[in-house]
Amino acid sequence: MIKKSFKFIFKLFLYLFLFSFFAVILYKWVPVPITPLMVIRSVEQKQQEKKIVLKHDWVSIDKISKNLQLAVICSEDQNFFSHNGFDLKAIEKAYENNKRGKRIKGASTISQQSAKNVFLWPERSWLRKGLEAYFTFLIELMWSKERILEVYLNSIEMGDGIYGAEEAAQFWFKKPASKLSQYEASAIAAILPNPRKYKANPASEFIQSRKNWIVNQINFYGPFELKKN
Repeated sequence: MIKKSFKFIFKLFLYLFLFSFFAVILYKWVPVPITPLMVIRSVEQKQQEKKIVLKHDWVSIDKISKNLQLAVICSEDQNFFSHNGFDLKAIEKAYENNKRGKRIKGASTISQQSAKNVFLWPERSWLRKGLEAYFTFLIELMWSKERILEVYLNSIEMGDGIYGAEEAAQFWFKKPASKLSQYEASAIAAILPNPRKYKANPASEFIQSRKNWIVNQINFYGPFELKKN
């Protein structure tokens, strides 16, 4: 009986590994049609007897303004191009601040957020964090930085029922993602910590201050070129 149980568990883990491995390979080229968070939000809207809103339109990264690419990098993960998926210094800093009862943003990289958004659920737990690390390792191994950023910008929640750069640009500024100005892109990046609470347009005083900070970071960071694998 014990031998059969171990055999079953081994097969289960093997199948899960193979499934996750091939899913990561598939999404290296194929657009991500829907994410677990999109499904969860839709269920929540239905349970709350609200109109189900799920707006998601995948576009290639060359159709997303460099302004928005820079804005999310500068606001979320300024070491995106230099780390291997985990910003160890940011994690250490977050840990030290948490011990003092403070909070710090920026410990979760764009790679980690992409892994979570595409393959996992939003609630925090040790299981999810462990799986997040696993998927982060896989996408950093198999995807280029360009692909990671492309998936991130097309999958992230950018408003209530609004997912991805194209729908966010249309919803907040009535224009395609390719046409976003530096300030418009920074406004969208500014709401990412809580996109269902904050508004990119019109911006509150808090979002306006975050937007100005992001613009300053962009000017300090400077231009970049994505390198394809």
